[in-house]
Amino acid sequence: MKRTTSAVALLAASILGLTACGGGSDPLSSDTGSESAAGSGGGPIVVGGADFSESTLLAEIYAGALRADGIDASTTLNIGSREVYLRALEDNSIQVFPEYTGALALYYDDTYDGTDPDEVYAHVQEVIPDDFVVLDKSAAEDNDSINVTQETADEYSLTTIADLEAVAGDLTLAAPPEFKERPQGIPGLEKTYGVVFGSFRPLSGQSIIQALANGQADAANIFSTDPAIAANGFVTLEDTEKLFGSQNIVPLVRADRADEVKETLNAVSAKLTTQAIADMLKQTDIEKKDPQEVAAQFLADNGLAG
Repeated sequence: MKRTTSAVALLAASILGLTACGGGSDPLSSDTGSESAAGSGGGPIVVGGADFSESTLLAEIYAGALRADGIDASTTLNIGSREVYLRALEDNSIQVFPEYTGALALYYDDTYDGTDPDEVYAHVQEVIPDDFVVLDKSAAEDNDSINVTQETADEYSLTTIADLEAVAGDLTLAAPPEFKERPQGIPGLEKTYGVVFGSFRPLSGQSIIQALANGQADAANIFSTDPAIAANGFVTLEDTEKLFGSQNIVPLVRADRADEVKETLNAVSAKLTTQAIADMLKQTDIEKKDPQEVAAQFLADNGLAG
């Protein structure tokens, strides 16, 4: 999540069409999801999405694939932070959610520091609640990253996160609000790298990109597949100590609905790659295409459209 110049700032403003940042209504306020999906098996499937564009895209891919296989599936998007949507899974408001292996492992075990993709996936299976299961992980990986503008990188000779240690006290970090408390967020930056920023701007989605581009922040937490990084010429600082771990995309599903969806969603995971995600996000965030249409094209191109 990051920043740079006026023309670039205009581009940044058009980036990250996080269909997530819309309106003030609570996407979980309707009781249709929990009521229609009540009971185990046989009812509609609601696929949730967090309030950033990649999660929206993945939710549309999952729901579209399920519908193509004859399952009554819909989406509830822009739910919010992990803490919020995991509660929605627990209370059966939603039944499926696109997740990330490393983030899940650390959420349920804040002492875990594994980075091998297969080991992280195995650990997730051990630590998640019995009511949840993870299906097959995809090869697609999206990770947190710390980014700066080229100007800032040149000024302070920054190429790695470790390089920030000596200068971070004079800099402002922009990131989602939850980054302040999460083990892989501000606490992890201090523990792993000794990096302590002078100030923190809690923002989300497009606002993070704009803040970095406009100079309102000096560094930003942005997902590594975000097309805004290349579009704005941001510099991603190397995570040499693997603070952000392994983050393969994986369907998180209620255990009582897993049998209904696993064949379909495992087939989706088999086709997802990091490059495919990056290409689709360019379409949704920069070219402003409808995420549902982009998802449908991905499914058609990969023989998953029924």
